[in-house]
Amino acid sequence: MKNFSQIRRLTLTTLGIAILVVLYAVSYRVTKMDFVRLVRDASKAHEFVSAFLHPDLLTRDTRTVTISIPFAIPCNSAPEATPVTSGPRLVTSVPCAEIKDKFTLEGFDLASNSEISIRWNNPNNGTLTIKRTTTDANGYFSLEVEAKAIAASVDGTASLIEVDTLTPVGKWKPSQALKDVTDNMFVTIFMALLSTTIATIIAAPISFLAASNITKRGPVGTTVYYLTRSFFNITRSYEPLVMATVFAFWVGYGPFAGTLAMTVVTIASLGKLFSEAVESIDPGPIEALQSCGANRLQTVVYAVVPQIIPDFVSFIVYHWDINVRISTIIGFVGGGGIGYYLMVQINSMVGYHQAATGIWAIILVVWVLDFLSAEVRKKLE
Repeated sequence: MKNFSQIRRLTLTTLGIAILVVLYAVSYRVTKMDFVRLVRDASKAHEFVSAFLHPDLLTRDTRTVTISIPFAIPCNSAPEATPVTSGPRLVTSVPCAEIKDKFTLEGFDLASNSEISIRWNNPNNGTLTIKRTTTDANGYFSLEVEAKAIAASVDGTASLIEVDTLTPVGKWKPSQALKDVTDNMFVTIFMALLSTTIATIIAAPISFLAASNITKRGPVGTTVYYLTRSFFNITRSYEPLVMATVFAFWVGYGPFAGTLAMTVVTIASLGKLFSEAVESIDPGPIEALQSCGANRLQTVVYAVVPQIIPDFVSFIVYHWDINVRISTIIGFVGGGGIGYYLMVQINSMVGYHQAATGIWAIILVVWVLDFLSAEVRKKLE
């Protein structure tokens, strides 16, 4: 019998390990994990990682100098530019190009170590930014450019390749990105605060209906208990992103939609936490009051509430911290706040340093709120 038990245990253990191996193998396959590519293509993340380490915090006033060169697209659609051989100038490796052809653009004798913005300028189609880069110590840059349809010559007039050289002047001051991030971060904090407050006001009384030791008595109480629990479970199943998308279509994009989305999700989350806190209280004071003839309302006020206040406050502060982090994500679907700012900067493909400023602000605020929530919980213990 002992040998049979050992064989059975060994068989079950082997079977369990085999099942885990199969599950992980399937997970690896369906998620298309490719760690070789992760290492091989690490250079693609260099620009963003570099920007993350150099957020846009301070700036100086700049003096902008613009130079340009006509460039025919396609060839023979406009006269070729006369080459310039001295002074600040732009030089292309070919005098003209067909759409989607690539060529090299060089700049000579520009301001040294200065930021430059390169763009197409077509009188009929507007402007299109090519890239932002910097000149070296000699005022030189070189860049591969692809001829775009927006830059096609019209009516015999060539489009222009324009370069703005931004030379810093004056004293250092807070950058526009830092100001925008500060404004949007305050919006995010107050979105989280307002949604948490509204959710608390709604969830606190409802949570008593989802506590089995308070409500689950008799057919009516049991029905109310399960309905309330089901409401919390169903509402919690929706991600904040989904709710933010729904409210964005309902009331329009902006902080209002994001606040409503977080409020709905937080009601369900706090309601569940509150109800579990009520269920875990010491039944002694309840039994003592009931033995003295106290009704259900008096029992809740004098025996339940004093025990749950510390847990309730701790959950509220912690959820404010959570909502700050959630609000940064729902901004990507139009929920407003710092998340929306990040989306705009990242999608612009040239605002990585500004996006880095926003990311560092989120890290700082989350760290501060985590510290404050921990301190509050310590005081309540």
